[in-house]
Amino acid sequence: MFTWGKATSLTTILFFTVSSILIADNVHENESPSTALEDATQYFLNLLQENDPSLTARSLKRIKENWEEGYEIMLLEAIYYSRSNKHSSKLLKVLEDQTGKDFGLDHDRWFQWIWNKEASYPSEYFEYKAKLHRLIDPKFGKYFLNRGHQSTIRLDEVRWGGVLQDGIPPLRNPKMIRPLEATYLKDSAVIFGIEVNGDARAYPKQILAWHEMFVDEVGGLPVAGVYCTLCGTVILYKTEHNGTNHQLGTSGFLYRSNKLMYDKKTQSLWSTLEGEPVIGPLVGKGIQLEYLSVVTTTWGEWKKRHPDTKVLSLDTGHRRDYREGVAYKDYFATDDLMFTVPKIDGRLKNKDEILAIRLPEDTNENMAISSDFLRKRPIYQNKIGSTPFTVFTDTSGAHRVFKTEEIEFAKYDGYSTAKDSEGKVWTLGENILKGPEGKSLERFQSFNAFWFGYKAAFPEVVLIQ
Repeated sequence: MFTWGKATSLTTILFFTVSSILIADNVHENESPSTALEDATQYFLNLLQENDPSLTARSLKRIKENWEEGYEIMLLEAIYYSRSNKHSSKLLKVLEDQTGKDFGLDHDRWFQWIWNKEASYPSEYFEYKAKLHRLIDPKFGKYFLNRGHQSTIRLDEVRWGGVLQDGIPPLRNPKMIRPLEATYLKDSAVIFGIEVNGDARAYPKQILAWHEMFVDEVGGLPVAGVYCTLCGTVILYKTEHNGTNHQLGTSGFLYRSNKLMYDKKTQSLWSTLEGEPVIGPLVGKGIQLEYLSVVTTTWGEWKKRHPDTKVLSLDTGHRRDYREGVAYKDYFATDDLMFTVPKIDGRLKNKDEILAIRLPEDTNENMAISSDFLRKRPIYQNKIGSTPFTVFTDTSGAHRVFKTEEIEFAKYDGYSTAKDSEGKVWTLGENILKGPEGKSLERFQSFNAFWFGYKAAFPEVVLIQ
């Protein structure tokens, strides 16, 4: 995702050209500005018509006269999309007068202040959000319009990421090649590896960062791999639930800096981290996609473990600079955030990597284990809820987690062999830990994430560092 300032010129032109036309049409259709101002949503939409100072003045007068606490976010979003400092200063003066706060044009401080209070936005906010953002992409209106009763997350924390729907194009049924054909990849290149029913695939970070999602059939299962570049997560979901295969895509929006997906049929918004609808008609239907394990490792390590693996081809159907380290170079180079979150937890740096340990079908407990902590401990054992697990961290720094019952492990060679406390030998596969006498233990679904984004999504998470 890109910030407003980094959005493409095409998107900027689209937004302001369409907005000028539609807002002008709204006023014209209602015959006079004073009539248009009778609707609270229109008050704020009028503020985008920056070339009409008198309309701005009348709108601001009405807003002040009818001020409610929930108008804070609506006015802030109008300021956020303002093209000129002169215009935004007029709007800012009202926001400061009504709230008693003085954050200037520091949008992040305003957002954080609002988000750390009880949600208070009015019912009109869903309509405003829809009409405001469909000026950027007409499809955006469907996400919010008439969905005030179909939401499980705070709407004021849903922010546009700077692209259109599928503006970061998912790779759908992408071309895969054999390892010997992948001459573009260095052995040290970071890849995201999966194995489903014996079908091993590698998705290089240098390609997936440009697309943030792949949709395919792997091992006979329809799946979607979702990469949130901002929050550092790659999660693999089975997209079929109760006989319905949900066709997922990139919505263009974020929640607490975490990517929101959408499904094509209902245009509901979905949580990337939880695999469930959070705004739209699918909310409350008991839908939660099953997620599978992804391992973040190097290309050299992965192909050594999986010589028959397939790997993404550079022939994606899109023209991008797929050289290693190009996509999001500036973002990954610092600890700065592109989109703020309600609170920053300084126990780790924002983009320090953690391993997420959740078992939502069994327990509400949630655990984040520092990757640095695990690299110093090739074997780490703990329990979440009533489920004991063991994390094996290999020489590349990749983590694989297994449900290990009450078995204690004493040694791990950093590759494929572990010994338990009784000296019995176990072999690590991608999804199965094989032991003596035909015993096997299943993989515990897990994924890596940046600390700031995971903590923002799950404030009660327990950190192990």
